[in-house]
Amino acid sequence: MDNDKSYKEYLQHITTFIFDVDGVLTDGTITVTTEGEMLRKMSIKDGFALKTAVDAGFNVCIISGGSNEGVRKRLRGLGITDIYLGAHNKIEQLDEYLDIYNIKAESVLYMGDDIPDFPVMKLVGLPCCPQDAVPEIKAICNYISHKNGGNGAVRDVIEQVLKVHGKWNGNFDAKYD
Repeated sequence: MDNDKSYKEYLQHITTFIFDVDGVLTDGTITVTTEGEMLRKMSIKDGFALKTAVDAGFNVCIISGGSNEGVRKRLRGLGITDIYLGAHNKIEQLDEYLDIYNIKAESVLYMGDDIPDFPVMKLVGLPCCPQDAVPEIKAICNYISHKNGGNGAVRDVIEQVLKVHGKWNGNFDAKYD
């Protein structure tokens, strides 16, 4: 990444996290059962970070083209209430979400991994992606995680933002830093 300093300086301005699901909260693969059900795998570490962000008072939103209700149930269990599934024009959901909560786009960290995320990522303050995102997405990101989607990329960005805000180590020893 060519502008490491500016992305780190920007972390203090983030109040809102928006994440895609497939390829970000999951590794981008699905297992299809004989009944046609599509199963996804999510990281417990990403889940812990999402719950920690919610509990610390950050806005957390999910905007995904996928429409798996199991995903919605998992995310609600982490305390996330703003979940847009089946989103084919993610700009509409972004605009609606920012309008409802009076959030400035500059204070948003959005993590996406593929072409459908491109238009919305161009509108936010801190576009980020997992290490295994497609080249077109990597090209517009201010931060590329060293972790792959579904394997800690979400935890990576949340942890960095919460540490800058002094809200990561509040409940556990510094030895876990």
